[in-house]
Amino acid sequence: MIKPEILSPAGSREALEAAVRSGADAVYLGATSFSARRNAANFDEQALAEAVAYCHARNVRVHLTLNIMLRQYELSEALAVARSAVRAGIDAVIVADLGLCRLLHKAFPELELHASTQMSVHSPSALPMLKKLGIRRVVAAREMSRDALKDLCAAARMLDMSVEVFIHGALCMCVSGQCLMSAVLGGRSGNRGLCAGPCRLPFAAPNGTGYDLSLKDLSLLPYLKELAEMGVESFKIEGRMKRPEYVAAATAAARSALDSGVVSPALEQALGEVFSRSGFTDGYYTDRKGLSMFGVRTKDDVTAAPHAFGFLHELYRNERQSVALTGVVQIAAEKPISMTVSDGTNTVTVTGEMPQAARVASLGESAVRAALEKLGGTPYYFKSLSVSVEAGLFLRGAELNALRRDAVKKITALRSVVAERRENAVSFDTEQYANTASPKIYLRVASKEQLPQDLSGIKAVFLPLECDLPENLPSDVAWGVDLPRGMVNETAFSARLQIARGRGYTLAYCGNSAQIPLAKKCGFQVISGIGLNVANPKTAAVLKDAGVSAVTLSPELLLKDAVDLPSPLPKGIFAYGRLPLMLTRNCPVANGRSCAECDRNATLCDRKGMEFPVRCRDGFAEVLNALPLYLADRLSETAGLDYLLLYCTDESPETVAKIVDDYKNGGVADRQYTRGLYYRGVQ
Repeated sequence: MIKPEILSPAGSREALEAAVRSGADAVYLGATSFSARRNAANFDEQALAEAVAYCHARNVRVHLTLNIMLRQYELSEALAVARSAVRAGIDAVIVADLGLCRLLHKAFPELELHASTQMSVHSPSALPMLKKLGIRRVVAAREMSRDALKDLCAAARMLDMSVEVFIHGALCMCVSGQCLMSAVLGGRSGNRGLCAGPCRLPFAAPNGTGYDLSLKDLSLLPYLKELAEMGVESFKIEGRMKRPEYVAAATAAARSALDSGVVSPALEQALGEVFSRSGFTDGYYTDRKGLSMFGVRTKDDVTAAPHAFGFLHELYRNERQSVALTGVVQIAAEKPISMTVSDGTNTVTVTGEMPQAARVASLGESAVRAALEKLGGTPYYFKSLSVSVEAGLFLRGAELNALRRDAVKKITALRSVVAERRENAVSFDTEQYANTASPKIYLRVASKEQLPQDLSGIKAVFLPLECDLPENLPSDVAWGVDLPRGMVNETAFSARLQIARGRGYTLAYCGNSAQIPLAKKCGFQVISGIGLNVANPKTAAVLKDAGVSAVTLSPELLLKDAVDLPSPLPKGIFAYGRLPLMLTRNCPVANGRSCAECDRNATLCDRKGMEFPVRCRDGFAEVLNALPLYLADRLSETAGLDYLLLYCTDESPETVAKIVDDYKNGGVADRQYTRGLYYRGVQ
């Protein structure tokens, strides 16, 4: 069994030092752009190089986060950031965008790539495609249970990949990479690193807590041995936006839990005091979801934090002496004093003054050893130190101290040397699919009862995979299934796909990368949904190579950018309907009523009185926007797209028919609506 690494957050230089001195094996940090925590202090080019040198001297790996969805014009700049990091000696890059992933693998084939949790990987079938893109490690979705993680680790081992798991820190209500709430409500995209955290504000389910989108922080510290035994190779701590004291506390606690199996009561208390939301939860891992997982940052939580700071400062006030050295010292008459030091890989030899003849007391071995073993303030300690001193000699203590400092300086310099990596030229050109017609209409309805009688002018109709799928389908329309973005059981999922295929459904609208190979295996033509976050042509090209036939572009693009995007596949947009703002494994409505009591038309109410429908699908829940998106009166601006997806959820059959007619002939909305992000964009 490989001993897992403790991977700690470093949102600033002080946090980085706190992590390293508290026992981290690796840290992850962001550059000044393209990071999922863009509001952290982060590291410019020089600071990044200094951080890497600091960490490598202390046997600590450094992972760079380039883990946001990227627009077309950002790809070259993101590659330039990666190039600077590679030249600084970065050990791995964490990536969320499939297109950037391919570019990085082609440009730097020796660079270790990790799939960010923003890729929403929560089942094994996602792994083969990621392996082909050069991914060596996958950061598992936080929502995975113990059994699901076991399956993912087993599948990863078969592909010579590794798995990283969050073991402490904040829990988003939404599956990472699937949240549009901050973008739609506040113009700040969580998928692009600027989440404003609206889920921590009041969102009330009937009879709920009033904060029914706010989860407690995660803690899996009691399960580290179990996770290691199942094959998890990296234990990740969330917190690049948190104070160094939190980083120190969480790192030290994880270090202690992994090494000794226990966390001291004092450290455990300090960790809870420095930051928590009414305590911690292990609900997803233990598969015990529900009200006990929810919590908010209370006044008591805030006032407890300062009491822990003094204790926690001591965790990282001094260097952690974690790098073992061997040394050989020779002191002989008429020869400069010589000291050779090795860390097992690098070896340096330094020399000093020639010793003098002793006038009173001779220099002894114990005095030499005591002077040279004073490595406090450095990351080093001597595992062995051989000292040879001829009798009758004398050296000033200052000479021995200078010799020690010189050796430490030179071994540190060697440990910080950056090995050259091969770089290949890459092209940003992409084959473009030729669109010669106006956009087709793709209609998605929640049930067969919503289907309009007149299907003329509709290119394809989608029904949820989990609903009662009608048979004997009209042949003048392509029929498809809309797959839920969350997928718990791949075997059961595939069985339902086979049933749908047998009933004549030929299209599969997939919202997760793991669904693509499953649908292809059953004979479906795959259309990627908004959950794949397609915002640039390189990502579309990756999906084309994976067997996708058409892509639905991210609703976070401006409409004009979506129209102009050069895609190698037919492309469309989410053109009507309530945008799914969140995909969550924990139904917020269940905080106030049981599933048996739910009328399937539940809503959340925000502090302004807006109601957001919540719909459960296959073990997950989706929080939908309060208002439907509507573009039927702006159809001329969609020229250049291949299809418009009309995504109906709670509409009556009459309303569905009206919507379809509006998009066939142009129309004006007869109720409140939103333009989504197509005209205002996001940060």
